[in-house]
Amino acid sequence: MAASSPNDSIAANWKCLLACLLIAMGPFQYGVDFGLIAGIQAMVGFDKVFGHRDELSPTGWNLSPVTQQLISSFMTIGAARYGFSTELLSGPLSTRFGRRQCVWLAIIWCYVSDAIMMGTTHVAALYVGRIMIGIANGWFMTFPQLYLQEVAPAHLRGFVYVFFQFWVALGSLIGNIVDNFTEKLPGKESYLIPLGIIYVVPLILGVGIIFIPESPRWLLTHGRKEEARKALLWLRPAGTNVDAEILAVETAHNLERESAGEGSWTDIFTNKIERRRTLLSLGSLTLLSAPGAMFMIMYGTYFFQMAGVGKPFEDSCVLSALSVVGILASSLFVTRLGRRTILMSGMVICGVMQLIQACVYKAQPEGSATGKVIVAMNIIYMFFYNACLAAYAWLVGGEMPSLRLRSFVFGLAGVVGFFWPWLSVFTAPYFINPDSMNWGPKYGFIWFPSAIVATAWIYFFLPEVKDRTLEEIDVMFQANLPARKFKGYVCNEAALGMPRKFVSEKDDLEVTATEVEAVEHAAAPPHTWE
Repeated sequence: MAASSPNDSIAANWKCLLACLLIAMGPFQYGVDFGLIAGIQAMVGFDKVFGHRDELSPTGWNLSPVTQQLISSFMTIGAARYGFSTELLSGPLSTRFGRRQCVWLAIIWCYVSDAIMMGTTHVAALYVGRIMIGIANGWFMTFPQLYLQEVAPAHLRGFVYVFFQFWVALGSLIGNIVDNFTEKLPGKESYLIPLGIIYVVPLILGVGIIFIPESPRWLLTHGRKEEARKALLWLRPAGTNVDAEILAVETAHNLERESAGEGSWTDIFTNKIERRRTLLSLGSLTLLSAPGAMFMIMYGTYFFQMAGVGKPFEDSCVLSALSVVGILASSLFVTRLGRRTILMSGMVICGVMQLIQACVYKAQPEGSATGKVIVAMNIIYMFFYNACLAAYAWLVGGEMPSLRLRSFVFGLAGVVGFFWPWLSVFTAPYFINPDSMNWGPKYGFIWFPSAIVATAWIYFFLPEVKDRTLEEIDVMFQANLPARKFKGYVCNEAALGMPRKFVSEKDDLEVTATEVEAVEHAAAPPHTWE
């Protein structure tokens, strides 16, 4: 997208983008966990400790479907448990603590969890470690996203989400590569080395966030205006009138509080407008699992091995590498195409890939060409899933909630975002494990219709909010616009914190002209972040 002014360019916003790139490293842990566990389950060294001998398995060893379910699904249970428990406790941790403090908490929790997994040979303790690291991964996925949503300029918000999904995909790729090099080791080292790399990136992240400011929006909602101003002066290009942005955020926040009071988790159900925004956020996170991605991400290596397709560990590395390429490719069109167009395109392509591989395998399960087709379909699938769905479902899910309820709604959306993957990975062994139904690639028959239903939901219900500030999005929801009218709607300045009526569900509230004059007279000297 062409920059409308010099301060809108990517180069001018380099400090903000650098901060976003750093804090977006958090989801690396989520990606590396999926990448590692997918391969670890197929390692003989791991199966000897936590599995059993199996003559039907190509390696002579196997995990029971129950053990496989729990190892894979307990991570997502932990992530969902994080969101659910904090939602019930008067809002997520990020409502009370800064985004950076919450990331540090995730790092400490991650280290303790990984130590448990590496130090045990008992499957029960392994399950505990999986649940605990799931909580850490839930934090790594949620808190950095809140930061990205709140600090990025509106026209670059989609672009910074490329960073977010890039780290997820890179983590998965590194996990698969490490598995590929260690899977032939004879003993526990085959899986202990992969688990050990989990300690590296959190250390870099924990040190790096010392040097970036806290979210200005979070600071403003906690009455720390001067700190928010210094943070914005650090994040925005030199010469930017940050007081105008502060006024817009304060005005929107104050009007929300006046119209509906302080944020409470009950508002997301009892307030009509907030309920709509909540359901849209929950639906957006549901899109992540609609085309069946989780079973390929979590069980990809095992799936290829049991189906006798190609070289399982190497093919998994190829899939992960294509995921990274897909993310980089998405940076070329994310600022040009709308959210709806990207999401619908990716959903249809992924659904068709699932259908093709299921049909081919059903027609000729033993054919040599069948394996090549399945690998090819999965390569295309993972490319478009990461380019069009993975990051942007989280992005849209975070754009839907109002400022005063963002932490509440996004915490609940995180529960949904992890519940559906949990359900996918928990049930997948029943379909693909030779000890159970042994469907293999025919599992795709379930996911094609699911993807089509998700595409229809996007078309009829999901608003287009590309290039809109969070305050503009608030105004359009207050106007109760149908989803397909968001794109062409013009938000005048009066509705964005200027002297016009801001219509809420309860009252018509008016902002005084004094607040407008405050923007015109804002001329504070530059500051540096301390």
